Amino acid sequence: MISKIQFQKELDGIIKNGIREDIGEGDHSSLACIRKDAMGKAKLLVKEEGVIAGVEFAKMIFKEVDTELHVETLLTDGDAVKVGDVVFYVTGSSQSILKAERLVLNAMQRMSAIATKTKKFVDLLKGTNTNILDTRKTTPGIRALEKWAVTIGGGMNHRFALYDMIMLKDNHIDFAGGIDKAIKKTKKYLKENNLDLKIIVEARSLDEIEQILDHQGIHRILIDNFNYEDTEKAVKLIAGQCESESSGGITLQTARKYAECGIDYISSGALTHSVYNMDLSLKAI
Repeated sequence: MISKIQFQKELDGIIKNGIREDIGEGDHSSLACIRKDAMGKAKLLVKEEGVIAGVEFAKMIFKEVDTELHVETLLTDGDAVKVGDVVFYVTGSSQSILKAERLVLNAMQRMSAIATKTKKFVDLLKGTNTNILDTRKTTPGIRALEKWAVTIGGGMNHRFALYDMIMLKDNHIDFAGGIDKAIKKTKKYLKENNLDLKIIVEARSLDEIEQILDHQGIHRILIDNFNYEDTEKAVKLIAGQCESESSGGITLQTARKYAECGIDYISSGALTHSVYNMDLSLKAI
């Protein structure tokens, strides 16, 4: 996984690009009708039930826009919220509050939706030994926010990108000439380049799982698109020799049954690619 320093750089980049995209040469609407020295106060109002996420990120945005803005938080990331709750108050330059408004809302609405969906999976899997993982199926440019939201909802992050973990999927295996060649070439590459990266290998059948288990040093086997019966067989076959992960269209309706097969992880792209933004608003008071 990427370091905290790298992750913060991703967040800083999102903020700077978001401000560039939204404000550009200036917020002419505010400049046209609000005095430069006007002071104001606004509240972040919840208009939908769920899990709030992005409070700490909002504070970063406000600080970047204007270091003099003051944020008073009433709720924190991961808190359950209901309609009418106030998450925070922000006080300071009225122009600055308006500059930050849309970026704050866009980020928090998206993050809260992801955290809310993740929490549903987490609650569903309680009592099992299975953890829910995200994937790289994220919105271009804001992956760090979406993966952060997954952790706020109680889930776990898979690899951040292509550079922090080896994941040999079906196309890698087929292009390399099979599982045996793909794994051997990968280990050789890691050694030659002095890289310490975990290796995950996708299996499309029980036979492929047996081929993978012939190799030492595999961190996890990705059991892709297996039914319940074959997943149970796969878990017994792996028998703790490495971690196991199920993926492939797993939903809230099917996740519990896969977890009960004894799998270590379930990964779901739907955590980040299939959510509807939570309804939030920033209201002047």
